[in-house]
Amino acid sequence: MTKTKVDVAKITYAALFTSIVVVLQYMGGFIKFGLFSVSLVLVPIVIGAALCGKLTGAWLGFVFSIMVFITGDAAFFLSLNVPGTIITVLVKGTVAGLLAGIVYELLERINRYLAVIAAAVVCPVVNTGIFLIGCRLFFFDAVKDWAALEGVSAGVYMIVFLVGFNFVFELLFNLVLAPVAVRLIDMKNPSKKEAK
Repeated sequence: MTKTKVDVAKITYAALFTSIVVVLQYMGGFIKFGLFSVSLVLVPIVIGAALCGKLTGAWLGFVFSIMVFITGDAAFFLSLNVPGTIITVLVKGTVAGLLAGIVYELLERINRYLAVIAAAVVCPVVNTGIFLIGCRLFFFDAVKDWAALEGVSAGVYMIVFLVGFNFVFELLFNLVLAPVAVRLIDMKNPSKKEAK
């Protein structure tokens, strides 16, 4: 396959997954637990990063971040700290996509299933981890107040109330759909299928 064909294929996949991220993030606004929508978009970010590389993963994560603002999912935090919210949201999505792509690239030569599963774990872990770091850096006074109302420590509040169910759902959703991602990758490169 020539470089031009590869580039066209990657651009096409990137455009397709960008559209999927936009639609899923918009529709995800209807599935809310507490303050946040469940992020269904992490799966196409992982698949896009695997098919097209880490830079496409970063792009898809960035698009996810922009959609968080457009859908109003960041409105509550914007009311607390605008720069902190912008930094946290843009960094968490972009870095989650980038690192999912890097992990996939590192492990693909060993085993494609392992690579996709690892990327499917890395994406929500990084997304949630950077969100928690952002909460600690930019919103900790508010978090302490919310924790006091619940009678728990700020750390417990962040883990249980801010990310708890959402993180578990996102992680499991990614892991369940990881085999689908492998099938898509194998369909793209049938000559590279690994022996089962």
